[in-house]
Order: sequence, then C-alpha cells, then structure tokens
Amino acid sequence: MSAATTDAVINAASDMSLEQAIRQRRSVRGYLPDLVPDDVLQNIFELAQLAPSNCNVQPWKVYIASGALRDRLSTEMQRRILEGVTPNPDYDYRGDFVGEYRTRQVECAVALYNEMGIERNDKPGRQRAIMRNFEFFDAPYMAFIGMDKAFGTTVAIDVGMYAQNLMLLLVAHGLHSCPMGTMRNYPDLVRAAFGLGEENRILFGLAFGYEDPDVAANRTRTTRDPVSTSVIFRS
Repeated sequence: MSAATTDAVINAASDMSLEQAIRQRRSVRGYLPDLVPDDVLQNIFELAQLAPSNCNVQPWKVYIASGALRDRLSTEMQRRILEGVTPNPDYDYRGDFVGEYRTRQVECAVALYNEMGIERNDKPGRQRAIMRNFEFFDAPYMAFIGMDKAFGTTVAIDVGMYAQNLMLLLVAHGLHSCPMGTMRNYPDLVRAAFGLGEENRILFGLAFGYEDPDVAANRTRTTRDPVSTSVIFRS
C-alpha cells in the first residue's frame, strides 16, 4: 500500500460515526504487510486509554510485537504447535459451549471454513486453518493484552472494555483486527520477549493492520441474534 493510499484510507475513516465503526468491526484473518504511521498508532492508543475501569485503576497491559520480534514469536509458536508442546496459559479457558452457545460456535466455524474451502472431513485443511493463528494471519502487529496476576475476573472485564475501545478505534482509522484466545497459549514466550516478570499475565492477543481483501477468510460474515434473546426490559 502506497503512502497516498494509506492517507486515503485514513482520511476516509476519519469521519466515521461510532455506529459505523461498530457495524464495520469484524474479525479479519488476513493482512497486508504495510506498517501504520507512528502518529496514527499513537492517536489510537491514546484514545483507547480512555476506557472505563473500576476505580480508574487502568489495569490493562499491552505488549505490541512488530518487525523481527513479531517474526520470532510467530516462528517459535508455530514450532511448538507442530511439535505438540503443551500450552501453559496463565488463565484456564472455559469454552465448554452447549445448547444455543454451541450452535452459534458451529455456525461461526462453518461460515469461516466454507469461505476458506475447507470441507468437514478435511483434516489437513483444518490444521492449516489452525496454523494461520500462529502466523498471526500475516498481520504486521500482534498485541498481547493482559493484566497483573493480582487481578481476577472482575478486573478482566475492565481489560475487555479497553479492548473494545481499541478494536473500534482501529476500524475508525481504516484498520482491522482479530482478537485471539490462542495467543494466551505460551505466555512465557511473551514475557521473555518483552523482559517481563511473572506478575505480568496474558489474557489474549489482538492481531491488527490493514486488511488484505484478497484473503478468502475475510469474506466471512456472522450474524447476531435478536436483542430479545439476551436483553430483558421490565418496569
């Protein structure tokens, strides 16, 4: 992407409303290699910092890998996955989805795999899809997001609100992202890469950059249930 094209993308997004950003945000699984101008990144993260948090403790910690460091982390994660190294996440993943939650999970997977041309019994294709996570979907930036080990579920909610701010701001600046639970698999790699102590725990990752429209997975669209399925109004 040329400098002129980058400027055009940013300018086109500069007048985006909050509603437009919410409607356009989606998990993008294929990126161009182009870097984001430093001033744009600074503006995005300054605004994300305005997220609400309990007693304004601002618990989120964000570690962004790009360039050679990004490549080293990706390579090592791929090696561990291919060699069957057991993940050692800081937080247990409780993803035993049943009933309506399982239905939505399956629908999401079917929509993605259909776009990628992966059949139900195509085990090599599914494995390639999994490995794309650890290739960071070719995104030039991978953000590892976490908090201090002293915090629990309540404070993790604050980190989630920060992440929502960040994802919407990326869209508003002509970028896209993909939140990734798989990035919690090997937190020791992240701590070593950034010189962090054991008190720094990783919750998830966020790949981001400029979308590559030619990647088949990026055609995937999911739906949302009616408000009545999750919201009750009563007086």
